[in-house]
Amino acid sequence: MASERIYQNYINGEFVAAQEYFDVYNPANGQLLSRVPESAPADVERALGAARSGQKPWARLPAVERAAFLHKLADAIRGEAKTLARVITEEQGKISGLAEIEVNFTADYLDYMAEWARRIEGEIIESDRANENIFLYRKPIGVVAGILPWNFPFFLIARKMAPALVTGNTIVIKPSEETPNNCFEFARLLDGVGLPAGVFNVISGGGASTGNAMTASPLVDMISFTGSVETGSAIMRNAAEHIVKVNLELGGKAPSIVLDDANVDLAVKAIRSSRIINTGQVCNCAERVYVQRGIAEEFTDKVARAMADTTYGDPLAQPDVEMGPLINRGGLDKVAAMVENATRSGAEAVTGGSIADLGQGFHYQPTVLSGCRSDMEIMRREIFGPVLPIQVVDDLDEALALANDSDYGLTSSIYTRSLASAMQACRELDYGETYVNRENFEAMQGFHAGARKSGIGGADGKHGLYEYTRSHVVYMEI
Repeated sequence: MASERIYQNYINGEFVAAQEYFDVYNPANGQLLSRVPESAPADVERALGAARSGQKPWARLPAVERAAFLHKLADAIRGEAKTLARVITEEQGKISGLAEIEVNFTADYLDYMAEWARRIEGEIIESDRANENIFLYRKPIGVVAGILPWNFPFFLIARKMAPALVTGNTIVIKPSEETPNNCFEFARLLDGVGLPAGVFNVISGGGASTGNAMTASPLVDMISFTGSVETGSAIMRNAAEHIVKVNLELGGKAPSIVLDDANVDLAVKAIRSSRIINTGQVCNCAERVYVQRGIAEEFTDKVARAMADTTYGDPLAQPDVEMGPLINRGGLDKVAAMVENATRSGAEAVTGGSIADLGQGFHYQPTVLSGCRSDMEIMRREIFGPVLPIQVVDDLDEALALANDSDYGLTSSIYTRSLASAMQACRELDYGETYVNRENFEAMQGFHAGARKSGIGGADGKHGLYEYTRSHVVYMEI
């Protein structure tokens, strides 16, 4: 691009300039892309105040009227899908095909959540009194602070704002400082659908500054955050000051179990796909494999060859690559250090194992590590890169014990032809999601939630929608 874009915050239905700005770069080639606001506490309070002022009038609208704006926005997104996908590829490094899937899935998600407008249900509860009725209503919580990650930055806007808005809340979104451009493009499209002022707001800035000001504000009624455990813990501390509800997705260390009776080729294809999607920067990706001894050599050889065949590079310069860069230098250095630590502790890099020398950008070779042990960092800490560590086990019981020995509890998977083994895994895997004989990727009508340090609450489907509501019970005696 000839010159960088300059974006402005979106507050109370208007684009507003900030006092300070920071630069956003393409992680594949280092190109300067844009300058975006470094929002001050005053900007945060202005956005939250606008959301507070707009919430009651918004909630008074019939849900079906609120949903109509989401349908209009979905249509607008589809009309600019390729342009939006390019913005995502530029700032996040996602390959073009996956970026287009993200954009179109976002539009579908808005339509899906909008259709819940006529399906939000309360309850009639039986009373002990002859002339009394007990009603349970679902009502909006109020003002939501939505804080986004950088790995699926466009979709996560909709995942937080769509259920919030259809249930009568207003929202202030803070995109990741790594990937704010797509969020401002989202706001540009939303500005054209006639949404009332204050219902949806966007402010950018750093987590320690802008994010901290948002989550510490008494104007917030709910915080929805996707990101690291450390930041999630800090958000919980801020939320505790004002007794604010939190909804947190904080990462994962998803185990994949491959048994002797598995379709090995299917397991290889699905696990490899799960490991390289978005360069391994996905919370529900297969992060570690426990393969039964009888097929360990075959599986390791096949998955190593499949990973070695993965093409990678700058997605804009090479549209056919299967994998782009890691998000930044810190992410690249973390992956490199984890692999080095694993090999120093006895693991073997069957393929890959090094930073890729492409001349520019934050690229890491697709890597398979054999000979891993459960006490290694690589088997316990989230990698967030294209690295697959493998540990050999003797049976399903051992695999389940090792899989559950984790601080995380988001997703898991098993590959087997045995219904008994699959059902045992479903009963005993202590995770929010389990995938059987398929890649790790959830459906919008499901419920994406985890256990332990993977978070609190969840998203998607009916249960995700109701996360943005509170109950109001009425005892009516006539």
